[in-house]
Amino acid sequence: MKKIIVNYWVKGKAYCDGSGNTPHFSLEVKEFDGRTTVLLHAKEPITIDKFQIVLPYRYSMQQRIFVNGYQSWTDSREYFTYEEMNSLSRFAEKYVHNSLVKRIGLGKSGDYHFCDYPRKKGVFYGFSYGYVRDGGNIDLFGSLSERSGFTIVHFDIPSSQVIIEKDLEGVRFTEDHIIADFALISGEYDAAFDRYFDLMNVKCLRQEQKSGYTTWYNYYGSVTEDIVMRDLKALLYLDEKVDIFQIDDGYQKAIGDWLDVKEKKFPHGMKKIAEEIHKNNMLAGLWLAPFSVTKQSSVYKEHSDWIICDENGKPNVAGHNWGTFYALDFYNKDAAEYIRNFFNVILNDWGFDMVKLDFLYAACILPIHNKTRGEVMCDAMDFIRECVGDKMILGCGVPLMPAFGKVDFCRVGADVALNWKRRKYATREDVSTPNTVNCTIFRRHLDKRAFLNDPDVFLLRDSNIKLTFEQRKLLAKINGLFGKLLFVSDNVDEYNSEQMRVFLDTIQKKNIKIIRAEYTEKDIINIEYLSDGERNSLKFNSETGIIC
Repeated sequence: MKKIIVNYWVKGKAYCDGSGNTPHFSLEVKEFDGRTTVLLHAKEPITIDKFQIVLPYRYSMQQRIFVNGYQSWTDSREYFTYEEMNSLSRFAEKYVHNSLVKRIGLGKSGDYHFCDYPRKKGVFYGFSYGYVRDGGNIDLFGSLSERSGFTIVHFDIPSSQVIIEKDLEGVRFTEDHIIADFALISGEYDAAFDRYFDLMNVKCLRQEQKSGYTTWYNYYGSVTEDIVMRDLKALLYLDEKVDIFQIDDGYQKAIGDWLDVKEKKFPHGMKKIAEEIHKNNMLAGLWLAPFSVTKQSSVYKEHSDWIICDENGKPNVAGHNWGTFYALDFYNKDAAEYIRNFFNVILNDWGFDMVKLDFLYAACILPIHNKTRGEVMCDAMDFIRECVGDKMILGCGVPLMPAFGKVDFCRVGADVALNWKRRKYATREDVSTPNTVNCTIFRRHLDKRAFLNDPDVFLLRDSNIKLTFEQRKLLAKINGLFGKLLFVSDNVDEYNSEQMRVFLDTIQKKNIKIIRAEYTEKDIINIEYLSDGERNSLKFNSETGIIC
């Protein structure tokens, strides 16, 4: 039998309730066909510290537990029931909570500032949905809406429980409000996810795989017009068509000033770049972080009132990138108009066909305007889609469920590194090839349901890289099996015949069906799949990038 726990405040006094009926509020719980909806009737203004629905659940040793990380970059995978969930090292956890470090934004891209890690074997948690798998069947616990707040799904094996928790921080409830809406769906893996997305009424915007090129993972912020023209030309005479050519970070003068282009690096401007890409029969893509601004930007200097502030009225740091950055409050009418304008120029004046929108989590860095983080993020994605219209969006650095059905493509893992090593003191969102490979494989259920999955780039070049060629080929293979947006950052003119063969084979459209993909022992992933009807297998060490 399920149990509901509510810790709350009324007029400065704390209360704890498990009945669902108090002098201050009552809960109306409706259950039908595996779906549970909880409606709060507030009898007077209340704030809720903790809201949990506790479900008894019988686990077994052969099961696997999948937890979905906070946002695109957060490591996400299946666990054995006896494992301890990935978390920060104790050193790193202390580090990100240090007052000085918090001021520069380290760890702000994750959930560390509002979630506690269990640090106990057999106890796991994730966001929006998760499942328990037994062979080919799963029990899927999934939120049907994050507009009332992010849903945190806990799997507690020692206590034989599943706990559905809502992040309701920042909201003062004064009237009726649906605070939880989730479903338990049991069945075969793909059928359960089909049912889940049917219940949410979410449809994938596109179905066709795309290939492309991005400047970031070779040139990073040093990209120039000359580099763009050279690498664009190199793609023209391939045996397979490349669909999208994307310019990443480095073209703009400051983060937030997206229309102010560095003239020395791009003397002919971005409209000319888009025209050249179109002349070569490709779609033009451009990177930006629409909610992010740095102190160096004109928008920050001239419109400090547009910035999300903390409880002390000071601009709230949203992350450490670019020497710390801040977030625009898109609920501010002038800030919203500013955002609409730069999208209009980029898409309709400059002529870009796709925008890669990064660091989107910044929009909900704090609960604001009596709205939870989840509601803010849902509103932010609605606003972004309104701004972009029918042009394509590649989402990145975003809590995933608010992006369902709103973006055409979405990153499902961390940035790929130029090596296959895990950083010792990294956060779960940091650059990591092992982490992004895990996410690519174990978030495969989102592809063609929520959006088309972007596994991040594969890289085949010999220069400016520390991956062995075997690791590079393995990464390309994994991306080709599980991804629908297949990007490189290489000057393909430098490829030898074997590199070109692997590149063309990876981006070639195939009919792939994954039969199974799982950890069969520590660090060893075993994949069985059909490629154009032919059965194949792939077994490799996820920590070393070595094929078994």
